Amino acid sequence: MGKLAVLFCAELSFSLFAAAQTITVDISHPTNHFIPRETLGAGVDRISVEAIDKDLLQPNLARTQESGWQPVSYRQNTELAVEAWHWNPRGTWSDPSGKGYFTGSAVPAEIIRYSYGYPLPRRGFTRNDGTDNVGFSRLTDGDLNTFWKSNPYLTQRYTGESDALHPQWVVIDLEQPQQVNSIRIAWAEPYARRYAVQYWTGEDPIRAPTKGEWHTFPQGSVGDGKGGTVTIKLSSAAITVRYVRMWMTESSNTCTADGPSDPRNCVGYAIREIYLGTLTEDGLFHDLVRHTPDQEQTATWCSSVDPWHQPSDLGSTKQAQMGFDLFFTSGVTRGLPAMIPVAVLYDTPNNAAAEIAYLKERGYPVSYVEMGEEADGQYTLPEDYGALYLQYATALHRVDLSLKLGGPSFTGENKDIETWPDANGKSSWTGRFIDYLKEHGRLNDLAFFSFEHYPYEGCKTPWGMLYDETELVTHIMQIWREDGVPAETPLFITEGNLSSAASETYQDIFAGIWLADYIGSFLTAGGKGVYFFHYLPLQMEPGCNSSPGTFGMFTVDANYQIQQPLAQFSVAQLINLEWAQFAGGEHQVFSAASDVNDGSGHALVTAYAVKRPDGQWSVMAVNRDQLNPHRVRIKFQESSNQDSAFAGAVEISNFGSGQYQWHPAQTRFMAHAEISGKPTIVTTTQGWADPDGPITHSQVSGAKDTVYELPAASVTVIRGNVAGR
Repeated sequence: MGKLAVLFCAELSFSLFAAAQTITVDISHPTNHFIPRETLGAGVDRISVEAIDKDLLQPNLARTQESGWQPVSYRQNTELAVEAWHWNPRGTWSDPSGKGYFTGSAVPAEIIRYSYGYPLPRRGFTRNDGTDNVGFSRLTDGDLNTFWKSNPYLTQRYTGESDALHPQWVVIDLEQPQQVNSIRIAWAEPYARRYAVQYWTGEDPIRAPTKGEWHTFPQGSVGDGKGGTVTIKLSSAAITVRYVRMWMTESSNTCTADGPSDPRNCVGYAIREIYLGTLTEDGLFHDLVRHTPDQEQTATWCSSVDPWHQPSDLGSTKQAQMGFDLFFTSGVTRGLPAMIPVAVLYDTPNNAAAEIAYLKERGYPVSYVEMGEEADGQYTLPEDYGALYLQYATALHRVDLSLKLGGPSFTGENKDIETWPDANGKSSWTGRFIDYLKEHGRLNDLAFFSFEHYPYEGCKTPWGMLYDETELVTHIMQIWREDGVPAETPLFITEGNLSSAASETYQDIFAGIWLADYIGSFLTAGGKGVYFFHYLPLQMEPGCNSSPGTFGMFTVDANYQIQQPLAQFSVAQLINLEWAQFAGGEHQVFSAASDVNDGSGHALVTAYAVKRPDGQWSVMAVNRDQLNPHRVRIKFQESSNQDSAFAGAVEISNFGSGQYQWHPAQTRFMAHAEISGKPTIVTTTQGWADPDGPITHSQVSGAKDTVYELPAASVTVIRGNVAGR
């Protein structure tokens, strides 16, 4: 290319970026309204006991709260780990010998500082979305003294419905297609009288449940099961299969060795071990299943798990759920009502009711009660979750009729949650759950609908994925409505961040820019409440490509002392302290858009507008252009021929790549350490930010022709009064 051509291109590039473009705010009608102390929150999850002890002390807690997040959502992690939650270590066992089903004490006594999960001994999962590397299934553990048992609360005794309406199942994965013609089942009590053995034709039935079909083996239907250990010839000729399912629809209703004194021992289905393979003409069974008590076993999944357990099942005490007394008295909630969970999938209605009674007795303020955790990640069928949901709702409303209950806290998908199609071919998990509530006349028990938002896979977040966020969050909310969630039922994102796997991306400016788009687009689309995850400072953990990452807003040292803020901390401040009025009342949200794009349909600048209760208009502009600044005018438009602009003093707050850079190196010199305030040389493998802020502030005089500078890769809040408004 010639010298003149290069100069021409450079001048053209400069002129393109120098020319002011427009952000237009549609003020003809608000799209939403919110109150920050009810809407803009953060989540606290199970973390190490050491982290609990250190994070709730000063100055850590005060520094954390400087982010501006207000209400807190208490995340319930034991559901993900297939554990029974002893929210109160004090309580009673259903069996007088000290085992069975545990109910925490509703009577306040000593302060509850920590609470723990008890891994369930009747588990049928090798792994699920919460326990990929922990625990194992009792179906293929090689021990005939152990067994899987389904949840008794999904039987007719508790649902009031035929067991055939809540079929229980187990799925076996042979890892690769194998020749199969027989199955051997070592039943425990109770066993299945009626069941079918089926094989899958298609892709993965667990992660792609609509891309294939279940077919019953030619001789796979059993209508008069007798229990014991049985070997069934499924077909005369072997069939090549990878996935096999047992689908159980009628129980023997016989009792486990724990006896008939507790009816929960006598309902559902129980299997000691499953063997799958071929039966040759000489009568020998050739097993394809690997039976080991670890993650190397042949993998199985199950429909549900019996929450029966005993004291010896207590899991690790290094990780803990924060005790409710500590949670509500430490200051982390700011004294605001908190969203609290009840365990549903691996618990009992009595224990959940006792939890609420305890909180009421203590006088702790509760905003909402979230029912269960990630039912889709536990592969629970929607009708089963619906049956449990209603039993728990009944028990909780006996304690307090005013409770606002909701769920199901989906895992964070960007598309409709699908499950195996029902008899009518319907595969939408949400649609079928809503149908179940409607059919039982209980849709009013769903006071809110909750889901998590982790839009990207760890290690796969190129810069261009920032362009997707506004569409992702808006689209998924529309899907829930199309599935049948009523328009008047509020939508909550009760946990969210970039990915469910921490990575170095969380430390980069990328994470801050994403956060602004995420919060802004959710509120513009009508969301009721959103909770950033994770609120409290956490140490780095292994992330992508051997690089460490954290969900938290700070880096911390080995003693959990805050070292420096990360990008999401400063952007949280922009959202909560600059864009919104932190201590204000109702904010009105208005749609806003820019005409700044990359020529390929990607908006380089997005914008989110609110009218605050102090009368000021506030526009949060996100420049997603990694390299280039952009200059914009801001127009407030009520109709095609009537618009206005900022007038008078306009406050501008900015944070971006000019104020923050992440460096994934090994050593660094800190001219001003966060804690000591002295020059310090730090050796680290976790990287550091330099600079790490602060937010810049400036002021201009607003008018129709005022041009606002949006630096490259930045979030800018522009706030002031609008002429005539």
